Amino acid sequence: MDTAERLDLVTRHTEEVVTTEELEELFDDGTPSAYIGYAPTGEMHIGHFTTMRKLADFLDAGIDVTVLIADLHAHLDDEKSPFELLEYRSEYYQEAIEGMIEAAGSDPNDITFIRGMDYQLEEEYTLELYRMAAETTLSRAQRAASEVVRESESPNLGGVLYPLMQALDVKALEADIAYGGIDQRGIYMLGRELLPDHEWDAPVCVFAPLLSGLSGGKMSASDAGSKVNLTDSPAEIEEKLNGAYCPMGEREENGVLEYLEYLVFPVLTEQGESFVVERPDEYGGDLVYERYAELEADFLSEELHPADLKPAAAGAISTVIDPVRERLSDNDELLAAAYPETYGDS
Repeated sequence: MDTAERLDLVTRHTEEVVTTEELEELFDDGTPSAYIGYAPTGEMHIGHFTTMRKLADFLDAGIDVTVLIADLHAHLDDEKSPFELLEYRSEYYQEAIEGMIEAAGSDPNDITFIRGMDYQLEEEYTLELYRMAAETTLSRAQRAASEVVRESESPNLGGVLYPLMQALDVKALEADIAYGGIDQRGIYMLGRELLPDHEWDAPVCVFAPLLSGLSGGKMSASDAGSKVNLTDSPAEIEEKLNGAYCPMGEREENGVLEYLEYLVFPVLTEQGESFVVERPDEYGGDLVYERYAELEADFLSEELHPADLKPAAAGAISTVIDPVRERLSDNDELLAAAYPETYGDS
């Protein structure tokens, strides 16, 4: 695979790459390394799956991939994960991520998993963090993390350390590429500023888009109807999709279309399968799509009605997450330990 093909794999379905020229240089030089970090807070959902699926492209492009289970970050961000639950939630996140990677058609054994506390408590890391803290203003750190860390009028100190640690993780994990959602942009731009003074090159940054919620607008962790959880049953997915925001002919904030574009169609393409919309003969009969662009064109022209699209999307999403759902459901003790309020004994 030549550099142009590797570039296409890594940059497709992304929001932004900083910079494409630097990424091309990495490929010309050989085998770059990339990392993505996940703070084990709430349950993983379909939005995480779209990001995880992208790692299959990284692997196919010959990139060494590390996934950081950022346990300390999860606690530092306004204690989103109580300290006593960090071990269970970290274990759950790795289990879920391995399931998503496998469902996307890649081998999770090709990915290196590491937890933050495996190295973030070491003397060398801690000293480097103190040096970064001495160089960075409070307002700069808060601005960098504003799209990620929960904000308040009187923020905890942990939320200020959070972006510095995330920037330092790039060096600690020897990553050439930092991958994450576009909400991480401020943190990694801070890293690009700081790291050259800490004996590490500014990383290439690859940002995934943030997908809309099923209820329109931004996906919300507090709105169960705005997202599909990895443990949702087919009936629950169907109910959520049937109630989803999907106005005829409109693309903006349409989570149904976004999930099809960034998750369902890439997985179907990997499996060599088509997306089928079943319709009665009196309404034109079934529609079969090989590419997402064809489906979107029909939807925008109103050839494809939301009432026909939604059940097809629900079935396809359910099929895509089915291996992950089965994997997690078989580990109900872990779910109960990680999220006792949801899965523990009532």
